[in-house]
Amino acid sequence: MIENAPRSASPIIARFGGQPIAIAAAALVIVVLGVTSITVWRSYTGNAPETDRVVAARQLQARAAQASEQLVEKTKGLEATQQESIDQLQMVQDQLQTVRRLLATQQADNRKLSEQVGTLTEAVEGLRQSFASAQASEPSAASSPRKRSAKAKPRANRSANRSRAKARG
Repeated sequence: MIENAPRSASPIIARFGGQPIAIAAAALVIVVLGVTSITVWRSYTGNAPETDRVVAARQLQARAAQASEQLVEKTKGLEATQQESIDQLQMVQDQLQTVRRLLATQQADNRKLSEQVGTLTEAVEGLRQSFASAQASEPSAASSPRKRSAKAKPRANRSANRSRAKARG
């Protein structure tokens, strides 16, 4: 039989291969020295990334809280502005409805007045025609000899005008 010889990649490992406790102790000493040197260096320079990270995180949280508060305030302001706009719009709509009602009333009054003006125009035209026909018949009435006193003439004219108006109406 052939015996397998232990394979070793380097002579250093072969030298310490029989003492694993010594290797573990040396590794532990190196790790402790590294941690200690890093701690001393950070405390000497005052540079501690962990505290910087904590401070940065707190600043970010404070900024986020401040931004959130600003957003809440702006949202409340927008809500108030929107409500004011809605109230103003409702007032304008109410005023518009009032103006529409007033306009409709005014248009109805205008129609009534137009009808009344038409009626009066017709009445005036009728009076003009009757007056023209009365003037045409007066020369024949004036040719008849009547003698009246000065006081009686105006009264007679008035009564004649009344009787003519009654006849036309």
